[in-house]
Amino acid sequence: MTDLKLLALDADDLAIISAHMQDAVFKVGDLSFSARSGVFSLAGNRFVWEKADRAKKSFERRRAGLSFKRVEAVRSIGFDRGKVDEVMSLLAVRYVPTGEGPDGVIELVLAGGGMVALEVECIEAQLADIGGAWETTAKPEHEAD
Repeated sequence: MTDLKLLALDADDLAIISAHMQDAVFKVGDLSFSARSGVFSLAGNRFVWEKADRAKKSFERRRAGLSFKRVEAVRSIGFDRGKVDEVMSLLAVRYVPTGEGPDGVIELVLAGGGMVALEVECIEAQLADIGGAWETTAKPEHEAD
């Protein structure tokens, strides 16, 4: 399989990135924001959902980079940003427009009730596999509400 490379410029595109990043795990220290350039990035280990339906006993994870441009501010709740080695799990990436848009808030929804909120001028996100794949026997599972 070739490395995944996606670009999101609207809410529908962002939903596709969200699906590929669901259950990605990362450390708090893997979050980065440059106010000067307006870029927020996350490096994590994404679960390869696109292959999971064909897998019998083992699954795959890949190192991936997710970046957002045109970010004006970043807020976080539900976790201590000082605990750089704490492992987090990403459940979803959502876009909430401010008024008519294109400005709004991109929410990175985390397991355990945490969230990172990015105030953006518009949606401009990129997801790319940046490392090799490795096998895992653990498939993420979620309780139905």
